[in-house]
Amino acid sequence: MDTLVVLALVAVVVVAVVQARKAAERRRVEERRLAEVAASRRLADDDTTRFGEELQELHWETLTDRLDPAMRQDYQRALDSYEAAKDLLRDATTAEQVRGATTALEDGRHALACVLARRDGRPVPVRRPPCFFDPAHGPAEDDAGWAPPGGTRRVVPVCRADAARLAVGAEPATRQVRRGDRMVPWWEGGPAYGAWAGGFYGGYALAGVFPAFILGSMLAASVDPGAEYADAGALEGADGGDADWGGDPGGVQDDPTAGLGESGDFGGGDWGGGGDVGGDDFGGGDFGGGDFGGF
Repeated sequence: MDTLVVLALVAVVVVAVVQARKAAERRRVEERRLAEVAASRRLADDDTTRFGEELQELHWETLTDRLDPAMRQDYQRALDSYEAAKDLLRDATTAEQVRGATTALEDGRHALACVLARRDGRPVPVRRPPCFFDPAHGPAEDDAGWAPPGGTRRVVPVCRADAARLAVGAEPATRQVRRGDRMVPWWEGGPAYGAWAGGFYGGYALAGVFPAFILGSMLAASVDPGAEYADAGALEGADGGDADWGGDPGGVQDDPTAGLGESGDFGGGDWGGGGDVGGDDFGGGDFGGGDFGGF
């Protein structure tokens, strides 16, 4: 009888230990997920702010211009995309929300490129992936061969400014992200930044017009099981993915539209929010505290 009691107690202890370990693992996985979402969300927040500033600058530049219907439609699409990104990021807790925000920003940047092209009397741009080195550079204008030090040469979509840099042997202006205690090019950031990158580039990778292996290696990168998070907003210990891909800090803003070809649609979709179009003017669209009216 005593033996049965002991065995029962041992079984209870074993079950309790197993359940405690499972609960701890679930908490660890959830903490990691939240940290990865927070890392992507911070980047997307930066991109949204930057895009909003460019729209605000364009607003003041075009106050005296009369916008034709096509230009007005593109401008409204850019505003709607900005508002959609803001709405999705406001309370974002999932990778899908962050990915939706950067998908909206990618569509908005193409719309902005169309506005600038129409304003300057140039052909509206074809729908192309964002610049590989930094999606904030806007739609790519060309494809260029590039290899990091000691790495394999790849053909990637690039903006005009980075194409010019590469042509003279200079380093491109690369978007840097935090990995542990250092800054690395975004494609070495690991799966923490997969949601951010997926919205900008994922659709093009599926369509075969963006190097899919880049996103694949990034999303498949392993994460050190022993890594600890300083807080929910900082990812530590993420593996850098493809070690051949390097790059130097950049961040130079480019004109995303010069020299682009004819218009073409790629994905995107209708994004709610933003101001309404009425009559000959834009009316009533709130924009970061400033009213986008009076065109």
